[in-house]
Amino acid sequence: MIKQPPYLKKGDKIAIVCPAKKLPKEIDFAIDIFQRWGLEVIVGQTVHAKHHQFAGNDNLRAADLQTYLDDPEIKAIIAGRGGYGTIRIIDELEFTSFNQSPKWIVGFSDITVLLAHINTLGIQCIHGQMPIVFDEATPESLQSLHDVLFGGTLKYITKSQHKTRSGTVEGEVIGGNLTLLAMVQGSVSEMNFSNKILFLEDVGEHEYSIDRTMRMLKRAGKLSNLAGLIVGAFNELKEEEIPFGQSPEEIIWEVVKDYNYPICFNFPVGHIDDNRAMILGKTATLQVAEQDVILTFN
Repeated sequence: MIKQPPYLKKGDKIAIVCPAKKLPKEIDFAIDIFQRWGLEVIVGQTVHAKHHQFAGNDNLRAADLQTYLDDPEIKAIIAGRGGYGTIRIIDELEFTSFNQSPKWIVGFSDITVLLAHINTLGIQCIHGQMPIVFDEATPESLQSLHDVLFGGTLKYITKSQHKTRSGTVEGEVIGGNLTLLAMVQGSVSEMNFSNKILFLEDVGEHEYSIDRTMRMLKRAGKLSNLAGLIVGAFNELKEEEIPFGQSPEEIIWEVVKDYNYPICFNFPVGHIDDNRAMILGKTATLQVAEQDVILTFN
């Protein structure tokens, strides 16, 4: 059974840490929002630490995160940002206390490494907006994060602007950043894809890299037994000197077109202002009917 961490309530303490890259700016805007939600915000050492491009060296980042994984007074841990670096510390973390008393972990992008690992432990976690982008985030995306943390309902109704495959399925939701999901394959942080609703997003990649990574996952058998596939934002693409000839959406469709599960595109998840919260490990119902898409977390 997948464990669900307790929902937050007013007065709870949460911690902000940076397991990867250093913050380029203050996050007072985000802290203020959390406080308006009634939460007490504890700021980890890594929020102001700098070591080359990282939020402190590997030892500091691991120790900072470990402190709040073990602290029973902290009810949620929010990653301040992604970037790169989580994979450098994931094997230094110890999850015994966390397993006994689960708490919400929130992040996306490079934090996919941590979310994937938590999923393998059988605990739900949240792919959602991080403090570095709170000042640019849509009200809807921030509200979705609030709703997840405080036990509200999640139902997303959207339109797919690319070719879809219709169908209605139910399954546990998994996913995150495509590149990072590929990077943890073959490790203890590798998620089980079978019968899951998988969502994917990425940023700043070449089209050929998206093609290569999708084909790697297909060759590894990760895409053949999905319940459904949700394709989010693939943006800020790196230009090719010689055009690749396919968009990310066309690349993904080409790779999965022979399977039978429902698939949709343009879902509001990823490196975009309207990055809606997704609960990894929670069962949801995906309905795709031509261009109309509904995802309801059960």
